[in-house]
Amino acid sequence: MDYSIVAKEIIEKIGGVNNVSSVIHCMTRLRFTLKDESIVNDDQVKKIKGVMGVMKKGGQYQIIIGNEVSKCYKEVLKLGNFSDSANNTEGSNEKQNIITKVLDVVSGSMSATMPAIIGAGMVKVLVVLLTTIGLLSNTSQTYTILSALGDATFYFLPMILVISTSKKFNINPYTFAAVIGVMVYPDFVKLLGAGSPVSFLGLPVTTASYGYSVIPVILMAWVMKYIEEIVDKITPAVTKNFLKPMLILLIAMPIAIIVIGPLGFLVGKGLSTVMYTIQDKANWIALPLMAAFMPLIVMTGMHWAFVPMALTALANPGYETLLLVAMLPSNLAQGASALAVSLKSKNKDLKQVASASSISALLAGVTEPAMYGVTIKYKKPLIASMIASGIAGLYAGIVALKVYVFATPALISIVQFIDPNGSSNFINALITAAIAIVGSFALTWIIGFNDPANEESEESLIENKMEVKEAALDKAEAKSEAIILAPIEGKSVSLSQVNDITFSEEIMGKGAAIIPSKGIAVSPVNGVISALFETKHAIGITAEDGTEILIHIGLDTVKLGGKHFTAHVKSGDKVKIGDLLVEFDIEAIKREGYEVITPVLVTNSSDYKDVLSLIDKDVKEKDELIKVII
Repeated sequence: MDYSIVAKEIIEKIGGVNNVSSVIHCMTRLRFTLKDESIVNDDQVKKIKGVMGVMKKGGQYQIIIGNEVSKCYKEVLKLGNFSDSANNTEGSNEKQNIITKVLDVVSGSMSATMPAIIGAGMVKVLVVLLTTIGLLSNTSQTYTILSALGDATFYFLPMILVISTSKKFNINPYTFAAVIGVMVYPDFVKLLGAGSPVSFLGLPVTTASYGYSVIPVILMAWVMKYIEEIVDKITPAVTKNFLKPMLILLIAMPIAIIVIGPLGFLVGKGLSTVMYTIQDKANWIALPLMAAFMPLIVMTGMHWAFVPMALTALANPGYETLLLVAMLPSNLAQGASALAVSLKSKNKDLKQVASASSISALLAGVTEPAMYGVTIKYKKPLIASMIASGIAGLYAGIVALKVYVFATPALISIVQFIDPNGSSNFINALITAAIAIVGSFALTWIIGFNDPANEESEESLIENKMEVKEAALDKAEAKSEAIILAPIEGKSVSLSQVNDITFSEEIMGKGAAIIPSKGIAVSPVNGVISALFETKHAIGITAEDGTEILIHIGLDTVKLGGKHFTAHVKSGDKVKIGDLLVEFDIEAIKREGYEVITPVLVTNSSDYKDVLSLIDKDVKEKDELIKVII
């Protein structure tokens, strides 16, 4: 998948770079904050090859890409100088109720920390596996160090959350870290654990444990925002460098350990108690419902509300019995359903998407590719997976299945269900997994789905007949050609010499490149300006004969934002050969650290028999450069 093309299409379909306030990404999604969501056509975005689905939630326009979202994100960043602020909501007119706002804050704070949490969880899974099969002794130094690696992320989670919550609330991360650091500072922890009353300036400090904590950090970040604003107003300008940070720390720290920290701890503990009391009283109802509706819960982002409670439960009593247990059958059912689709479908594209999605869900527990690319899209597989997941969840609820390590439930990480004290818990986890996989696969196979191969067979037949006719006409027609002239004076070279695989591997089309000696680009054909990037570094022209040409001045010069470029045309203008298109300052661009080599491409090369280039020669404007064989 060429994500440079995917990214370009995404930016184009969401209204261009000027409609983007900020963009970040999570494990599977690009999360855009747009200035005007109303101008975006969701259906057009969904049709982009490489896009699995679209969600609009919490002021963000979320585009589901899948496991390789980071590659697409890097290509998106090349197209504009976008902010990565998670708190940027410029232009968003979405009104949020209090529940949506809370979920948005929890989601925005937690999603960025998930790579560390999942990575640490998998380390803990590895330790459990190695000790279970006897390759690692639980008394060895290696065991102690690996356990520390797995536990540190969770114990110091408040400090890790400082990074994401600071962005979310737009506060100084360093002063905030200094305040939160007190809550996990060894001497402070020891003081609270001594059993004697603790006070600060005569005010009582409630005994609480802040390892694994989420809610106290989020609440304190919200309070910290106001503390910073107030202190900034009351401190004279001449003293801001030293007085402002000192006052922030002195004001924030007592509030954190006396009010907000204990309040957050009690809120988290209270929510956990309520949830697990309900589960204890009706476990056989809670788990199957949670497991069956987990895809919908994930779609709405509601699962983030359970993450802090799951972390609290893993800290004390040491196991979790709701969120992660419900995710085991749900994740595996999604994967099994996608696997059935991949084996049954006759559509090559669907088979490829479904097979990759099934591996992702079954082995790693990452279900978004399967959900948005297969089950939700074709509906019946979603129903089959939800039924199977609910049945497996019912079994898990009856046997009171427990999970002991925070990791995304999947086949690779299923050892997270091994009870350190020894029990049948792991056997029950395997049975739960088997019910989900076998049930979902069988139901998907039996219920079936609307295979695109069957829907498009008639259309494909017509296309094949047309191709036969066109081939016959091609043989009868005399060979003809179109000429594209050099738009820039300089030395023509092969595209293979361009230090960008998009051009060097002819991904966007065939052609040639010019190393400019003069900073002027003129029209190489008679035609119409089909595209002029706002950064003025790239011009698209459609010739009168239908040839589509792209002149891309320099590499990565989009990052200059139009600096050192002067455009003399606009999109839609008619041009003749030799008309001035763009002027650019070669030396200034080089001083900025960018190459000025300019690819000249026929972007619809596949429409022609061949595209030939005249290379390794000095060319002047309007010299012959490219020959298109029609």
